[in-house]
Amino acid sequence: MEEKLKNEESVEQSKQAVQEDAKGLFQSSKKFLVELLDFRHDTDQEATIEAIKGDIAFKGATAWILICSIFVASIGLNANSTAVVIGAMLISPLMGPILGIGMSIAINDIDTLRKSLINLATMIVLSLLTAFLFFLLFPLKEETSELLGRVKPDIRDVLIAFVGGMALIIARTKKGTIASVIFGVAIATALMPPLCTAGYGLAIGKWNYFLGAMYLFTINTIFIALATFLVLKLLGFTMIRYVNSVKRKRIARFASLLAILVMIPAVFTFINVYQESITKANYKKYLKEKILSNPNLWLQREKMEMDDKKISLFFNGDVDDATKSFLSNELKNYPKIDAFALHINENKARSVDRVVDAYDRAIVALDEKDNVIKGLHKQIEELEGTIDQLQKRIEADAQVRDKNAVPFNDLMKEAKIRYNGLTSIQFAKALSTNDFIKVDTIPELEVTWNKKVTEADRIKKEKELQLWMQKQLSIKKIAIKH
Repeated sequence: MEEKLKNEESVEQSKQAVQEDAKGLFQSSKKFLVELLDFRHDTDQEATIEAIKGDIAFKGATAWILICSIFVASIGLNANSTAVVIGAMLISPLMGPILGIGMSIAINDIDTLRKSLINLATMIVLSLLTAFLFFLLFPLKEETSELLGRVKPDIRDVLIAFVGGMALIIARTKKGTIASVIFGVAIATALMPPLCTAGYGLAIGKWNYFLGAMYLFTINTIFIALATFLVLKLLGFTMIRYVNSVKRKRIARFASLLAILVMIPAVFTFINVYQESITKANYKKYLKEKILSNPNLWLQREKMEMDDKKISLFFNGDVDDATKSFLSNELKNYPKIDAFALHINENKARSVDRVVDAYDRAIVALDEKDNVIKGLHKQIEELEGTIDQLQKRIEADAQVRDKNAVPFNDLMKEAKIRYNGLTSIQFAKALSTNDFIKVDTIPELEVTWNKKVTEADRIKKEKELQLWMQKQLSIKKIAIKH
């Protein structure tokens, strides 16, 4: 009995020891995570505020830097060069007033807020004007993928802007600003390309491009400012105190109201863009699962109209009523697009069955032509054999009549093989005299070469051909003409 009690007591002590160890491990892990993620102790409020205020001003060199960066970004978008666009984003001063808006609302600084809004509006107008003039006057105006990628924002653009804005303001508040983070956020949030694309839309008269690009720029601006506001509030930045209590309360209320007004559209924008992204994803899934995977359907093109809640599908060939009903019913199984109206358009002049029939007929015709061609090839081979036999007979008869006859047919074939580029060859015996008394017979070769054969190669090959023919004909001299 005593031994049993001792065992129970030992087990209880072991349990308590495990609990204490677990508690200690939890406390140690918690402390480690807090120390790892806490950045409040490394914050320099005064330096951060001064640095942000210093980047708000827009005049002189800053204005010219903005104009140059807009030109560089416009050229990069026009040339479809990602590297050039990134370079333009690195030199752009647009980020300063946006951080100033978020900071001024967070610390209740109405003067800085007014200055930030004025400078941001000035920058936007100057950027649009610069991009508009570039695309209006530049002769090349094709729609590149870099341009079209900035006319329709989705949920990822919202997340990039918000998280990038948080990274930027955290880097700004740190003692000894992390320049690489600032450069990275400038690239990630991409404030310059949407403004250039908006200017492009104005220059070519496409308002949907202008509105889409400005919508993307607005999203980036709002969520960067919102991230700045939230981080500075989390860090507990000291709010500005005014001597006049009435003015202080009025400004505080105005700042709070402005913060709410900024957050409300940000929330609605996030929800709308998120829902639109889900709708597009379900639409692509519907196309892939129900249409593109069906071998009996030949989809030519498709179009989804978000505002009118309409999906238009254009098919090559006939689409029977059963298939139409199936596609309409299946559409209801996909959330977000189940309320869309489905319009199916057919091109009956190009029915799939007719195309298949035409294909079969073409195959039969090709088989018949192949048989005819094979017969012609056989006849040609027989004729070539007959001609070859006749040539050999003629040469044999000539050799009987004249011991000095030349086996021209065999020499011609071998010469063609030996000397690449030789297109024709003629052999003859010319009569020649120097004293008009004695007549000599001189063998002559007249040759022509392919135009690709260079002069140096021709001279070399003609020399080799001359020696070879002298050897084959057992003669001391033979003339070459070309």
